[in-house]
Amino acid sequence: MKEKINKKQFICTSCGNISPRWMGQCELCKSWNSITEQLIEESYGNLNKKQIEIPNDFFVHVNSNTKEFISNRHKTSLEEVNRVLGGGLVDSSVILLGGAPGVGKSTLLLQILSNIEGINHFIYVSAEESIGQVLLRAQRLLINNNNLKVASASCIEQILEALKNTTSDSIVILDSIQTVYSDTISSPPGSIAQVKYCTSELVNFAKSHGIILIIVGHVTKDGLIAGPKTLEHMVDVVLSFEGDKTSGYRILRGEKNRFGAVDEIGLFTIDNTGLKEVSSPSSLFLSCHSEQTSGISVFSGIEGTRPILVEVQALVSFSGLPVPKRSSVGFDFNRLALIIAVLTNKCRVSFANKDIFINIAGGMKISETAADLAVAAAILSSTMKCPLPNNTVFFGEVSLSGDIRPSNMAFTRLKEANKLGFKKAYCSNKTENISFNNMDIKIHPIKTVRELSRIISNKIYYK
Repeated sequence: MKEKINKKQFICTSCGNISPRWMGQCELCKSWNSITEQLIEESYGNLNKKQIEIPNDFFVHVNSNTKEFISNRHKTSLEEVNRVLGGGLVDSSVILLGGAPGVGKSTLLLQILSNIEGINHFIYVSAEESIGQVLLRAQRLLINNNNLKVASASCIEQILEALKNTTSDSIVILDSIQTVYSDTISSPPGSIAQVKYCTSELVNFAKSHGIILIIVGHVTKDGLIAGPKTLEHMVDVVLSFEGDKTSGYRILRGEKNRFGAVDEIGLFTIDNTGLKEVSSPSSLFLSCHSEQTSGISVFSGIEGTRPILVEVQALVSFSGLPVPKRSSVGFDFNRLALIIAVLTNKCRVSFANKDIFINIAGGMKISETAADLAVAAAILSSTMKCPLPNNTVFFGEVSLSGDIRPSNMAFTRLKEANKLGFKKAYCSNKTENISFNNMDIKIHPIKTVRELSRIISNKIYYK
């Protein structure tokens, strides 16, 4: 007879590391105040060993002509979602969607369920809202799908029992994993033990039944998906739905994708009728100025495979503080410190008594180093009170030596800039040779940041 023994464990909510005792800082991920005490049950006794049967098709040859193991893609009615997923939803795939409260995750999922190629059964299980609340949102979004079924449940055993007859041409959405619990685990919903167990059961069910499963996850105050990091390893695709509640646009970003490229983004605008796709993404992040303003440059960037032009804003002002302030929104702070140090050393521009603020217009977040040149140009423009031309784009990486390094996909960047009416481009002098076909844009090669400073101060722009 098995005997159950209660045991306490101290588990980090950020990384899932198990500690022998409570500590203020996790030894593995170095996060503070993330270790919590949890009660677990362990069973001891004689275990009856089962006879394990191995099927004949346990191993499949790579060069096999059998097509039953090949997964199909199913396109949704939202092309921006298809882009981020790499072409559409894949059979037997498990997708984790995270986002801040109120950003529009449930709205996005209901619009995805409106129509999917090759899918005949649509199931939406809400563990947070009642059926009436979900139907009210579907009515507001004008969702008309007779094959859509809605349920409200939070017990994982009840959910799996209701889905046991689900066929392979089905998609199931669970909202959300942090509110689902299992009766076999004594810890409360949202704990690491509950999240890991419930996710494991759902993933095994989706793989064995061949269904498409989308799991909604809560996020922490830092924007990371709540729960152990193993949660992201267990699923096939991790998506992040971002956007400021006060703004009218949303960004769907792919952070992990076993079936396509990562770092792809999908852009939407949101209103009371739901989400609408953005046909021209660059128009969201570019401002129209009636007159030239100092401290503003335009960066031609790449998000995944998509070119996007964004406006970089810089403000350099006198500081009355002993230690001047440095702030960046949408741009890496360490890269900003590097650029300031290079400009100080190579261009002999003093920022010792000046505050520097960097902002990426529209709330866009830039992670690629090709934005260094645009940030440097905006800082120099604000410092020297010399406006940059409105029809000019910048891209290139700034090295510690002050040289401008080339950026990849230069032709794609220039093509997008030309399409939006830009006439000039400043980039590295080592940029690959590009043959222009019906493109009215001229390249001005720059070797160092000192050359950039001389161009801005003397206003010798490319003509």
